[in-house]
Amino acid sequence: MRIFNRIVARFTKLGISLMGSRVLSVRGRKTGDWRSTPVNLLVLDGQRYLVAPRGYTQWVKNLRASNEGRLQLGRKIETFRAEEVPNADKLPVLRLYLKKWAWEVGTFFSGDVTKNSPEETLLHIAPGVPVFKIHSV
Repeated sequence: MRIFNRIVARFTKLGISLMGSRVLSVRGRKTGDWRSTPVNLLVLDGQRYLVAPRGYTQWVKNLRASNEGRLQLGRKIETFRAEEVPNADKLPVLRLYLKKWAWEVGTFFSGDVTKNSPEETLLHIAPGVPVFKIHSV
């Protein structure tokens, strides 16, 4: 997976987005240094979201602490403000995320969660899958 992430990050930095990929940079909550990782930027009804299928990773903790970051695609770097989405509002975002990227991230979701899972299942996993709404600055 680390090799795959490095390949995706390299292509994204060159300006080649693989199904919505971006390089996310967020300041570390302890050091203040910029930390980067490849992410999938999801667009739903004109609104952009970042989903953390691996749960409460370091980028999630850093983004919660700062509420701002940068998204990079090639030479274009966009600064944004992040707003965490409440669990009850995550359902359409999670469903579309699974529809687009289950082949890549499906193993990170508990059990047999799919894009066709009932609402109860998605509500059950929602607390363990942070979702952020992205606002341009």
